[in-house]
Amino acid sequence: MNADALATLHQNLLQALAQPPVETRRLFHGRGRRWPGLEQLTVDWLQGIVLVSLFKEPPADQLAALQRLLTELGALPVWASSGACSLALQHRYLPASDVEWLVGDAHEQAILIENGLQYRIDLGRKQNNGLFLDMRHGRDWVRENAEGRRVLNLFAYTCGFSVAAIAGGAAHVVNLDMSRAALSRGRENHHLNGHDLSKVSFLGHDLFKSWARVSRDGPYDMVIIDPPSFQKGSFLLTKDYQRVLRRLPELLSESGVVLACMNDPALGPEFLVEELRREASGLRLQQRLENPPEFVDIDPASGLKALVFVQG
Repeated sequence: MNADALATLHQNLLQALAQPPVETRRLFHGRGRRWPGLEQLTVDWLQGIVLVSLFKEPPADQLAALQRLLTELGALPVWASSGACSLALQHRYLPASDVEWLVGDAHEQAILIENGLQYRIDLGRKQNNGLFLDMRHGRDWVRENAEGRRVLNLFAYTCGFSVAAIAGGAAHVVNLDMSRAALSRGRENHHLNGHDLSKVSFLGHDLFKSWARVSRDGPYDMVIIDPPSFQKGSFLLTKDYQRVLRRLPELLSESGVVLACMNDPALGPEFLVEELRREASGLRLQQRLENPPEFVDIDPASGLKALVFVQG
């Protein structure tokens, strides 16, 4: 993160703040590797809160220069005209993902708006805030295709897909995640949007010990699989994804569809295609959803993979 890289970041932020997004969006995606020296940095617009995330610790002098740049940004006219209120620098490389509030007041929570839907997030307390912005098109696809369907949302986290599905007219959504706290936030997200919770179930279970419980509410017309790449003691993508895929034939209705997602930069979309062919041969790839344009990567195979599979 030398002086040239910081100058590039400064220029990009000035341009972004000159025309800030109406809704939540990523402003700068260094992890797409298009900007030399900024590969470990991202910037998000969170309804007036600017969140800068640093994924690798830089040398002390470079960190100090970054902190100065961000602090000085808050004193510029473009900051005031953008409607921004606070700026936080999150040190994602630290065990506690510590957050520094460099401009404005600190915020523990915020409510984000995406495609008209509301989601509550945490700031400064957790590594992930509660909504993955690169999955916006995935949530849009679910909303557009959920009408009248029974939906199974595996690895549901804070239930973003579930909120989108109910907004799209889903008949019922079953959310499963090991984290009961995440599911509680998911329930809150549904409340924020005025949804009928009689159409939503929340299962705080280990999926691999709960197949009978999951199957009981099936068959499902849509299954969403969005696991972590790695979760110590519970999920390893290259080993455990197959265990999920081989259950699809018994979970899906005759016209069921699958949205299978993966965000490991080391694995391309062919991993999911081959594993589906091996474990659930009755399904075929229909399409790969495009990632939001602000998440462009020099290698499309390295970014988020969200693939739609259908019967036949």
